[in-house]
Amino acid sequence: MSKISVFHSAKALQRATAGSKGLVGFVPTMGALHEGHLALVRRAQRECERVVVSIFVNPTQFGPGEDFERYPRDLKKDCELLASLGKPVDVFAPEAVEVYPSDFATRILVYGSLGRVLEAGLRPGHFDGVATVVARLFGLVRPDRAYFGLKDYQQFRVIERMTRDLGLPLELVPCATVREQDGLAMSSRNRYLSPAERSLAPGLYRALNATRVALGKGASAAAAEKIGRESLRRSGGFKLQYLSVADPMTLEPWKGTGRKGPKMVLAAAMLGSTRLIDNIKA
Repeated sequence: MSKISVFHSAKALQRATAGSKGLVGFVPTMGALHEGHLALVRRAQRECERVVVSIFVNPTQFGPGEDFERYPRDLKKDCELLASLGKPVDVFAPEAVEVYPSDFATRILVYGSLGRVLEAGLRPGHFDGVATVVARLFGLVRPDRAYFGLKDYQQFRVIERMTRDLGLPLELVPCATVREQDGLAMSSRNRYLSPAERSLAPGLYRALNATRVALGKGASAAAAEKIGRESLRRSGGFKLQYLSVADPMTLEPWKGTGRKGPKMVLAAAMLGSTRLIDNIKA
């Protein structure tokens, strides 16, 4: 077990990291850590002298009726998992007032297609909250590099664009989605699934792969999406919200034909009361 230093104050964290001679890596999370998060931390540890992991359930990215209140919170367990990695980690676990003081009066608005399609269309204001908290955390932690998993692909593109547009002085490092052996993308929300739902959950990944295979055989986006939707229907239990073949940068519907051009296949679906999202390159 390695030493885990927990900071609730940004000033205390800044004092601790100010003397770092090498790169400071940052992994922003909402806690409820799993192997996907730990993979990000391991990579940051390989590439940086010091690593900060934030644990903060951000209220501004949850919409009405979403799971802010029940989102899993267990700081002690999260710290134990980080300690098991065998290298020191700084944990930044602020209270909401530290991130959003009483006189906080700024919000970042996400425009363009990234702020309109797919997740943004279903969850109005969600990415405004994500962009605002990430920019705020970048300012409080002051990292040289920040590591993000690509399961939340649209989120990464939003943060990438925000970082570029605002000229923020750090490097973003995208990291591949970490999956369970049956293909289910790792997520803190997977713990909401009942045993029966968990057995069905890999159907979302199978639907993405069915779509990708169809595209590889020359199917149009519309035809491939239909195949993916049928695959998910056969899995049973899902209520599909979207399955889209999209441009990898704008996430607008893909306009190419056949095998030509880079593209992403993205999907979101409800399984019982649990919302699952996933994506793959095609």
